[in-house]
Amino acid sequence: MLFVWLLLIFPLLFHPAEAAETDTRNIATGSEIPSEGYCDQPYIVVNADGSWTCVMTTAGAHEGSEGQHIVSIRSTDRGATWSAPIPIEPSDGPEASWAQPLIVPSGRIYVFYTYNIDNIREVRADTDYARKRVDTLGAYVFKYSEDGGATWSRKRHRIPVREMAIDRENPYGGEVRFFWGVGKPIEHQGTVYIGFSKVGRFGEGFIARSQGCFLRSENILTEPDPEKIRWETLPAGDTGLVAPSGPISEETSIVGLSDGSLYCTYRTVDGHPCHAYSRDGGRTWSDTSWMTYTPGGRQLKQPRAANFVWRTSNGTFLYWFHNHGGKSYDNRNPAWICGGIEKDGFIHWSQPEILLYDDNIGNRMSYPDFIEQDGRYYITETQKTTARVHEIDPALLRGITRDPASAGIASDGLVTELAGEGCQPGTEITMPRLPLLRNPRSGERGGFAIDCGVRFDDLSAGQVVFDSRDESGKGISLITTARQTLKITLCGTLLKLPGGASEGLGLAESSWECDTGLLQTGMPHHITIIADGGPGIISFVVDGVLCDGGETRTCGWGRIHPDLCDINGAKTAVLAPSLRGDVSCFRLYDRYLRTFEAVGNRGEAP
Repeated sequence: MLFVWLLLIFPLLFHPAEAAETDTRNIATGSEIPSEGYCDQPYIVVNADGSWTCVMTTAGAHEGSEGQHIVSIRSTDRGATWSAPIPIEPSDGPEASWAQPLIVPSGRIYVFYTYNIDNIREVRADTDYARKRVDTLGAYVFKYSEDGGATWSRKRHRIPVREMAIDRENPYGGEVRFFWGVGKPIEHQGTVYIGFSKVGRFGEGFIARSQGCFLRSENILTEPDPEKIRWETLPAGDTGLVAPSGPISEETSIVGLSDGSLYCTYRTVDGHPCHAYSRDGGRTWSDTSWMTYTPGGRQLKQPRAANFVWRTSNGTFLYWFHNHGGKSYDNRNPAWICGGIEKDGFIHWSQPEILLYDDNIGNRMSYPDFIEQDGRYYITETQKTTARVHEIDPALLRGITRDPASAGIASDGLVTELAGEGCQPGTEITMPRLPLLRNPRSGERGGFAIDCGVRFDDLSAGQVVFDSRDESGKGISLITTARQTLKITLCGTLLKLPGGASEGLGLAESSWECDTGLLQTGMPHHITIIADGGPGIISFVVDGVLCDGGETRTCGWGRIHPDLCDINGAKTAVLAPSLRGDVSCFRLYDRYLRTFEAVGNRGEAP
């Protein structure tokens, strides 16, 4: 009898994962870009025939190891397959690193990079690790290709970079330059700008002092003789871009605005990114400040990681960052994205959306590139050991750059909707069956969202706004806390996949709450709770704003237990059985909502 039962259940347990809908936000679904092992900054230009040329920094060992050099690699199918890497600089020469490509109207591809021109084998630094790193110093140079990156000029050309105070104050008095660049150059009003960072000292954290700078060329787009290309180091004066506090201001990323202005972002070690505007071609910049969603608005959060800004062909903007206020190189998973709209010479940013994630939460994806081709959108990223290309859902990019007020109520996946008299305290709700957060049979990942309008007479702890738990405690609850917040708790069965799928391995809970200080008594609030089983993240959107942790937490999103599977509880849930206040509307979705959908739903909230 047991044998017969196993025959019946075995196909269900091991149903092929290919039958499930693929979550393309998972970086494992991307197309890998070949490298020698270590790989960094995979940046792509699109050639006239539609093929791609990617340049990257690579090595057989780790970052900063001997033999680090730059290569190019080609694809004719938008990253699905690649040619073998082609050395731009050899692995047995001085270190060549941090390549940035630019394609000009003639089809020539330039690549700009840091070259250890004097083959220095040890640098004056404050730590043993930094003393051994000789890949972020030397000369700023470039080579070029006339055949789409298949071959490169034998000669490398040196860029004259103007000395600043941070150079003179380094351990060599400026005789040896410390610097590197990230991202891709941009063309703006016929002029090319290259972002890079000057380094004043190597030490704790490798780079102990840095400032943001730019190179500008007004004739590189049309001048065929590389020796006649003119260069200007920006900003004017003796100091680069700096943060309001702290010694680190680095990895500038730049875009042009429609009014001719320039806008840039850069990272710090203060838990926030910086941004600045230039109205005179990059020579002077506005008072550098922490980056905000709107002029004078809420600050964004960002660890010490690349945060890049791009302009799309339709004039909107995209911003890659990590929505986390850490101060180290960690916390780069997931990657988030905002959409930007230009208004009166300033960029107004949307609320963040999860763009990409990895199941290994410690992975540090970064150094992305954005490619737009024939109405399709792609992002590259790397975790320093695997670089990939990902096609991005255009609906996401449309959603983050639209006007939320015109969005209307999200209808896809809406399984329960109550309003007015239907939201009386104690109202019973027949619960639909919600998808498994992680399905052990198919590998598919589900999610759900609760969207409601709530008013609190007081914010005392223990008020139940929603409860679908059964007698065992399995299900979903939404309850006020002693911190005057609203907390969601998911209680469900676990799954394990140790060479075979199984589920029902006991119960576990995952919970998260909104930021403190948001809920007020006597005021209507629109609250959306999103449980996204793909990256395994819970987030709150309160009155159209995604929680970011405020002053008390480094981030506003929390993680779901990675093995939490089935959170379906009682067949009947109850709405607001002990709420001192009222519920004006209630919606339940059997999928996760995008942040922009939650913001759009607010239009129907009181």
